[in-house]
Amino acid sequence: MPKVALLRVACLAALVAAACAQTPEHARWKAEAARVMIVRDDWGIAHVHGRSDADAVFGTTYAQCEDDFNRVERNYLTSLGRTAEADGESAIWQDLRQRLFIEPAKLKQDYAAAPAWLKKLMNAWADGINFYLSLHPEVKPAVLTRFQPWMALSFTEGSIGGDIERVDLKRLEAFYGHPPAPRPVDETSWLAPQPEPSGSNGFAIAPSNSANHHALLLINPHTSFFFRSELQMSSDEGLDAYGAVTWGQFFVYQGFNERAGWMHTSSGVDAVDEFLEKVDQGHYRYGATRRLLIHKSIRISYKSQNGMKNRSFMTFATKHGPVIRQEAGGEWVTIRLMNLPVKALEQSYLRTRAHTYAEYKKTMELEANSSNNTLFADADGDIAYWHGNFIPRRNPRFDYTRPVDGSDPATDWHGLMTVDEIPHLKNPASGFFFNVNDSPWNGAGASSLRQADFPAYVEQGIESARGLHAMRVLAPDGIPRKDFSLESLRAAAYDSYLPWFARTIPVLLQAWDNLPQSAPLRARLAPQIELLRVWDERWSGDSIATSLAVYWGTELMKSVGAPARAAKIPSEEWVASRVPSDALLQTLSAASDNLAADFGSWQTPWGDINRFQRLNDDITPTFHDEAPSIPVPFTSALWGSLASFGAHQYPNTRKWYGTSGNSFVAVVEFGPRVRALAVTAGGESGDPASAHFDDQARRYANGDLREVYFYPDQLAAHAQKMYHPGE
Repeated sequence: MPKVALLRVACLAALVAAACAQTPEHARWKAEAARVMIVRDDWGIAHVHGRSDADAVFGTTYAQCEDDFNRVERNYLTSLGRTAEADGESAIWQDLRQRLFIEPAKLKQDYAAAPAWLKKLMNAWADGINFYLSLHPEVKPAVLTRFQPWMALSFTEGSIGGDIERVDLKRLEAFYGHPPAPRPVDETSWLAPQPEPSGSNGFAIAPSNSANHHALLLINPHTSFFFRSELQMSSDEGLDAYGAVTWGQFFVYQGFNERAGWMHTSSGVDAVDEFLEKVDQGHYRYGATRRLLIHKSIRISYKSQNGMKNRSFMTFATKHGPVIRQEAGGEWVTIRLMNLPVKALEQSYLRTRAHTYAEYKKTMELEANSSNNTLFADADGDIAYWHGNFIPRRNPRFDYTRPVDGSDPATDWHGLMTVDEIPHLKNPASGFFFNVNDSPWNGAGASSLRQADFPAYVEQGIESARGLHAMRVLAPDGIPRKDFSLESLRAAAYDSYLPWFARTIPVLLQAWDNLPQSAPLRARLAPQIELLRVWDERWSGDSIATSLAVYWGTELMKSVGAPARAAKIPSEEWVASRVPSDALLQTLSAASDNLAADFGSWQTPWGDINRFQRLNDDITPTFHDEAPSIPVPFTSALWGSLASFGAHQYPNTRKWYGTSGNSFVAVVEFGPRVRALAVTAGGESGDPASAHFDDQARRYANGDLREVYFYPDQLAAHAQKMYHPGE
């Protein structure tokens, strides 16, 4: 920016600050800021300290706005159901889905009735953001020019996505849309026949299995990139938590304090149910009664070329929840899910202050974390696993994987399973837990939970290739490793084995071996087969076999992915047992042709294909082959890679660019002093002009985790900037 323009911005900021300084509100903000110190380390990470917890929250939200206000606002546009005000008519249905559950008037009531300590935090949360906006007139919010404390209750868990995304937008539009609004074309949908596995990896290692006899924890969320910031928040009141903080929230979602750590993985628990409703003339049937449908009018504002417009909807609900679609037989479908914003926000914050197993378990008793499993480790040497934290108690004679008869009272929920009733384990004899979004029935080796001990609805998933991989690194040949350290746990998180191909490549080789000598494919594929025959099924940046295998597997998944998911059969088992030999070979031939078309030869190293690139901070990124990028050796989690990099081609690229997978990785040791190593995808700042926009990119790609500066004596040697908010 030219110096004259910079001077104008600075002068404008000074004028705005001078005007605001006279208001009681700004005086309050200044007083809060004076009680907060932010230290930026040499990676740009904010270490926020306040006199009180509320002061730490004020500083945390201020620091997040400094790093990426766009993502802070974007998360609340989504959670409040106001995205269409920024993005236009195409976002109406997303907003309507959210507003079926999120009602500003109800959130205001919830805020008024919240515990006094939580209200203080919500007040400080809003103050931190509003203070930032008051001092930065150059930052132009898309919609939210003013944040109110009650808004924090719209976004309380920290998960990416969430239960509400079970509601299909196209079917919601078909029910409520007359006429339907135009929908944007997804230019990449044809490239992703198999959804990228979502979720995370978590390992907890007991002192008995570690070299230093301290508990260890792997924190490895798999999300879209840049979904969370990395920071530390502490106070004179005893708060001191470090880890991944979802943009715009005021609690560490996945992280640790001096005595304990917690990791969340997406759960296969059934915490959401659909009900078939028999509707007639404004009523629905429930048992022997007819009840009036509940009506609610929702108005969605949206941006248009002619300014802001509105569209109103009359929505319907029954005792089970809002109507979300109509089935072919005429029944309306309602959905029931967790909607406990105050409890959820309480739980999310209070767990960051838990220092022992007993204290952490007490936060779990709020039962307001519906979409997550939890792995825990502490300095006392305890490790623990909880499967889900909001599990409705149901009648086991019904199949809740499908919509159940809402007119039958027997299908109702009957309270929640208690924390002691849900699948959980503490200090298993095996000395480890893991969860990689698979079922928990193998998560502690021989000490694992038993599926037969629980209702079917507590887990809907199947064993994954990642699950097999996790067991292999934690207990080779079924015998638990006893020598884990921070470094070896980091190495395990980046172990390069790809079990999907270990299962499928031998079948492919056998198909080729069985070909007649005269078969054209035998000669055509001989070089590829010999390469795969000697491959060790491990990824690396210079591996040609990795490229060929991934192209082959990707081509197979175009036809295999959907039926395997529908049958709940691991896709590698489907390929190995159900795909004809000729199809396996023809697909390898097609994969070779695709590689040659994209890169000139099928003999292309994987690192030339699989790339990390960050050009700007757009929520929907763009990629260009001509622009700088770096090689990433690890692959999609689909192939069983523990280190996940969800990449694919775009309409204007040949190279594959990642947008999801490993987003934050940390390994933590709970000794007399906590010690941790970590890395964040790209960098901490969303500003392309910042040195911290992509300064961690190569470390990220290489799995080269850096030391975390948790204690003041560690931070002192690496402090780059120290200031009160607003200075």
